[in-house]
Amino acid sequence: MASKCPKCHQFLDEDAICCADVKYTWKCQSCGKLTTGFVAPYGRCFLCGGQNRVVEGYHGDRPEMVTVVKEAMQYELDMYHFYRLALERTDNEALRETIEDLYLKEKDHLDELEEKYHVHLDSELRLPTGEQNAVMADWLFEGMDFQAEDHPARIYDKALEMERRTRDFFNARAEEFPPGGQREIYRELAAEEEEHIALLETEKAHRL
Repeated sequence: MASKCPKCHQFLDEDAICCADVKYTWKCQSCGKLTTGFVAPYGRCFLCGGQNRVVEGYHGDRPEMVTVVKEAMQYELDMYHFYRLALERTDNEALRETIEDLYLKEKDHLDELEEKYHVHLDSELRLPTGEQNAVMADWLFEGMDFQAEDHPARIYDKALEMERRTRDFFNARAEEFPPGGQREIYRELAAEEEEHIALLETEKAHRL
Protein backbone atom coordinates (compact mmCIF):
# COMPACT_ATOMS: atom_id res chain seq x y z
CA MET A 1 0.00 0.00 0.00
CA ALA A 2 1.28 3.48 -0.88
CA SER A 3 2.32 5.59 2.08
CA LYS A 4 0.83 8.96 2.97
CA CYS A 5 2.27 12.21 4.27
CA PRO A 6 1.37 12.39 7.99
CA LYS A 7 0.61 16.11 7.71
CA CYS A 8 -1.28 16.66 4.44
CA HIS A 9 -2.25 12.98 3.93
CA GLN A 10 -1.36 13.00 0.24
CA PHE A 11 -0.24 9.70 -1.23
CA LEU A 12 3.52 9.54 -1.79
CA ASP A 13 5.33 8.13 -4.80
CA GLU A 14 7.67 5.26 -4.05
CA ASP A 15 10.80 7.42 -4.37
CA ALA A 16 9.30 10.57 -2.80
CA ILE A 17 11.01 12.40 0.04
CA CYS A 18 8.62 13.34 2.86
CA CYS A 19 10.09 15.63 5.51
CA ALA A 20 6.88 16.19 7.47
CA ASP A 21 8.18 14.43 10.58
CA VAL A 22 11.84 15.44 10.25
CA LYS A 23 12.90 17.59 13.19
CA TYR A 24 16.20 18.95 14.42
CA THR A 25 16.92 20.45 17.83
CA TRP A 26 19.23 23.42 18.27
CA LYS A 27 20.63 25.09 21.36
CA CYS A 28 21.54 28.77 21.32
CA GLN A 29 25.18 29.22 22.28
CA SER A 30 24.39 32.61 23.82
CA CYS A 31 21.20 32.20 25.86
CA GLY A 32 20.76 28.41 25.90
CA LYS A 33 17.27 28.41 24.33
CA LEU A 34 16.29 25.11 22.73
CA THR A 35 14.51 25.21 19.36
CA THR A 36 13.00 22.32 17.43
CA GLY A 37 12.06 22.33 13.75
CA PHE A 38 13.24 21.57 10.23
CA VAL A 39 15.25 24.76 9.74
CA ALA A 40 16.00 27.92 11.73
CA PRO A 41 16.36 31.26 9.88
CA TYR A 42 20.09 31.98 9.50
CA GLY A 43 20.78 29.28 12.08
CA ARG A 44 20.11 31.82 14.80
CA CYS A 45 18.04 32.06 17.96
CA PHE A 46 14.72 33.92 17.70
CA LEU A 47 15.06 35.02 21.32
CA CYS A 48 18.45 36.76 21.31
CA GLY A 49 19.91 36.37 17.81
CA GLY A 50 22.73 34.10 19.00
CA GLN A 51 24.14 31.25 16.94
CA ASN A 52 22.37 27.91 17.21
CA ARG A 53 24.18 24.58 17.47
CA VAL A 54 22.55 21.29 16.48
CA VAL A 55 22.19 19.06 19.54
CA GLU A 56 19.97 16.43 17.93
CA GLY A 57 20.00 15.67 14.23
CA TYR A 58 18.10 13.40 11.85
CA HIS A 59 18.64 9.64 12.07
CA GLY A 60 15.92 8.29 9.77
CA ASP A 61 15.81 6.95 6.22
CA ARG A 62 17.65 8.51 3.26
CA PRO A 63 19.57 11.05 5.33
CA GLU A 64 21.57 12.23 2.32
CA MET A 65 18.42 13.40 0.51
CA VAL A 66 16.96 14.94 3.65
CA THR A 67 20.18 16.95 3.95
CA VAL A 68 19.75 18.24 0.39
CA VAL A 69 16.20 19.37 1.16
CA LYS A 70 17.22 20.93 4.46
CA GLU A 71 20.03 22.93 2.88
CA ALA A 72 17.77 24.09 0.06
CA MET A 73 15.07 25.19 2.51
CA GLN A 74 17.60 26.89 4.78
CA TYR A 75 19.11 29.11 2.10
CA GLU A 76 15.78 29.91 0.46
CA LEU A 77 14.28 30.83 3.84
CA ASP A 78 17.26 33.04 4.66
CA MET A 79 16.94 35.05 1.45
CA TYR A 80 13.15 35.18 1.77
CA HIS A 81 13.50 36.87 5.17
CA PHE A 82 16.21 39.24 3.96
CA TYR A 83 14.01 40.56 1.15
CA ARG A 84 10.87 40.54 3.31
CA LEU A 85 12.48 42.58 6.09
CA ALA A 86 14.21 44.97 3.68
CA LEU A 87 10.90 45.53 1.88
CA GLU A 88 9.25 46.46 5.18
CA ARG A 89 11.95 48.99 6.01
CA THR A 90 12.79 50.90 2.84
CA ASP A 91 10.68 53.67 1.32
CA ASN A 92 12.86 53.90 -1.80
CA GLU A 93 10.42 53.02 -4.59
CA ALA A 94 13.03 51.84 -7.09
CA LEU A 95 14.59 49.54 -4.52
CA ARG A 96 11.17 48.31 -3.41
CA GLU A 97 10.32 47.17 -6.95
CA THR A 98 13.46 45.05 -7.15
CA ILE A 99 13.23 43.70 -3.62
CA GLU A 100 9.55 42.82 -3.95
CA ASP A 101 10.24 40.90 -7.16
CA LEU A 102 12.96 38.86 -5.45
CA TYR A 103 10.88 38.39 -2.30
CA LEU A 104 8.06 36.89 -4.39
CA LYS A 105 10.50 34.64 -6.25
CA GLU A 106 11.86 33.31 -2.95
CA LYS A 107 8.34 32.85 -1.59
CA ASP A 108 7.29 30.89 -4.67
CA HIS A 109 10.34 28.66 -4.47
CA LEU A 110 9.76 28.02 -0.77
CA ASP A 111 6.19 27.03 -1.63
CA GLU A 112 7.47 24.64 -4.30
CA LEU A 113 10.00 23.02 -1.98
CA GLU A 114 7.45 22.68 0.82
CA GLU A 115 4.93 21.03 -1.48
CA LYS A 116 7.40 18.76 -3.27
CA TYR A 117 9.12 17.48 -0.13
CA HIS A 118 6.21 17.84 2.34
CA VAL A 119 8.22 20.03 4.70
CA HIS A 120 5.22 21.86 6.21
CA LEU A 121 7.13 24.64 7.97
CA ASP A 122 5.70 26.06 11.17
CA SER A 123 3.84 29.30 10.43
CA GLU A 124 6.17 31.40 12.60
CA LEU A 125 9.11 30.49 10.37
CA ARG A 126 7.43 32.30 7.48
CA LEU A 127 5.81 35.08 9.49
CA PRO A 128 7.62 35.62 12.79
CA THR A 129 6.21 37.86 15.51
CA GLY A 130 7.11 41.53 15.67
CA GLU A 131 9.68 40.87 18.39
CA GLN A 132 11.23 38.01 16.43
CA ASN A 133 11.41 40.22 13.33
CA ALA A 134 13.17 42.91 15.36
CA VAL A 135 15.77 40.46 16.67
CA MET A 136 16.44 39.18 13.15
CA ALA A 137 16.64 42.66 11.62
CA ASP A 138 18.97 43.97 14.35
CA TRP A 139 21.86 41.78 13.29
CA LEU A 140 20.86 41.35 9.63
CA PHE A 141 20.92 45.11 8.99
CA GLU A 142 23.46 46.02 11.67
CA GLY A 143 24.93 49.47 11.09
CA MET A 144 22.49 50.25 8.26
CA ASP A 145 20.31 53.37 8.35
CA PHE A 146 17.25 53.01 6.13
CA GLN A 147 16.82 56.79 6.19
CA ALA A 148 20.29 57.38 4.76
CA GLU A 149 20.62 58.16 1.06
CA ASP A 150 23.13 55.36 0.53
CA HIS A 151 20.96 52.58 1.97
CA PRO A 152 19.71 51.30 -1.44
CA ALA A 153 23.31 50.71 -2.55
CA ARG A 154 24.08 48.92 0.70
CA ILE A 155 21.02 46.70 0.34
CA TYR A 156 21.98 45.80 -3.24
CA ASP A 157 25.54 45.01 -2.11
CA LYS A 158 24.43 42.87 0.82
CA ALA A 159 21.88 41.01 -1.32
CA LEU A 160 24.53 40.32 -3.97
CA GLU A 161 26.97 39.12 -1.32
CA MET A 162 24.39 36.72 0.11
CA GLU A 163 23.17 35.45 -3.26
CA ARG A 164 26.74 34.83 -4.47
CA ARG A 165 27.62 33.01 -1.27
CA THR A 166 24.53 30.82 -1.68
CA ARG A 167 25.31 30.10 -5.35
CA ASP A 168 28.89 29.16 -4.50
CA PHE A 169 27.70 26.87 -1.72
CA PHE A 170 25.30 25.01 -4.01
CA ASN A 171 27.92 24.72 -6.76
CA ALA A 172 30.45 23.34 -4.29
CA ARG A 173 27.94 20.83 -2.95
CA ALA A 174 27.08 19.72 -6.50
CA GLU A 175 30.74 18.88 -7.12
CA GLU A 176 30.74 16.53 -4.12
CA PHE A 177 28.31 14.12 -5.81
CA PRO A 178 28.47 11.93 -8.92
CA PRO A 179 25.96 12.56 -11.72
CA GLY A 180 22.48 11.90 -10.42
CA GLY A 181 19.59 13.30 -8.43
CA GLN A 182 21.45 15.02 -5.61
CA ARG A 183 23.91 16.73 -7.94
CA GLU A 184 21.14 17.96 -10.22
CA ILE A 185 19.15 19.44 -7.34
CA TYR A 186 22.16 21.46 -6.22
CA ARG A 187 22.88 22.58 -9.78
CA GLU A 188 19.29 23.72 -10.22
CA LEU A 189 19.48 25.66 -6.95
CA ALA A 190 22.74 27.31 -8.03
CA ALA A 191 21.22 28.28 -11.39
CA GLU A 192 18.32 29.97 -9.62
CA GLU A 193 20.74 31.99 -7.50
CA GLU A 194 22.63 32.97 -10.66
CA GLU A 195 19.39 34.42 -12.06
CA HIS A 196 18.89 36.46 -8.90
CA ILE A 197 22.47 37.74 -9.08
CA ALA A 198 22.02 38.83 -12.69
CA LEU A 199 18.79 40.64 -11.79
CA LEU A 200 20.41 42.44 -8.86
CA GLU A 201 23.44 43.46 -10.91
CA THR A 202 21.24 44.80 -13.71
CA GLU A 203 18.94 46.70 -11.37
CA LYS A 204 21.81 48.15 -9.36
CA ALA A 205 23.55 49.42 -12.51
CA HIS A 206 20.29 50.85 -13.86
CA ARG A 207 18.88 52.47 -10.74
CA LEU A 208 21.90 53.81 -8.85
